Amino acid sequence: MAKHPAPGQVKTRLVPALGPDRACALYAAFVQDLAARLQALPYEVTWAYWPPESPFPALLPGARCRPQRGADLGERMTGAIADAFSEGPTPVMVIGADAPHLPADSIAEAATVLGGEADLVLGPAADGGYYLVGLCRPQPELFSDIPWSTAGVLAATGERAARLGLRQHLLAPCFDVDGPEDLALLDAMLARGEVQLPHTARLLATSGRAFPT
Repeated sequence: MAKHPAPGQVKTRLVPALGPDRACALYAAFVQDLAARLQALPYEVTWAYWPPESPFPALLPGARCRPQRGADLGERMTGAIADAFSEGPTPVMVIGADAPHLPADSIAEAATVLGGEADLVLGPAADGGYYLVGLCRPQPELFSDIPWSTAGVLAATGERAARLGLRQHLLAPCFDVDGPEDLALLDAMLARGEVQLPHTARLLATSGRAFPT
């Protein structure tokens, strides 16, 4: 799930520190780096982008891209998941472009447990949401009437899953890059060599480090 990079429309919490153009460029770097990392993994990847009329596919030539549809994030995720399941019964995992550093081991763990010991996999994010959701069959009720963009997303989703009788599996926590403090964490990861994100690293190297460290 990704947005088309447009100044003032992506990474808005980073705009005060970086400005709208650099924040936009950073998000585009996230998309490019994440695409390269996913391409190296043994999974079929589809980019579901928003807004639907945007030229997002031009950012990733050759990648499979589909426009999102729906009035809110829940409807758009439901639609993207339904599209994926329409092509076959294999498990589906949804991630966002806000975590280009997502560990490949977490994706592999989710793929392993789905359809076996778990019906639902969630990757807890530091902000109270989740960085990954995986399902072995469509569950539209899981994404309806959730308090999106709040610290209660993960808890509400877990409670809904319990009511639906889904076997849940939690991955190790991670973080989305939303604010300056998250960007500082990512920058530190890059400095330690924990993840390779060349587009992001190159941009941060010329950013003047306009964020807390």
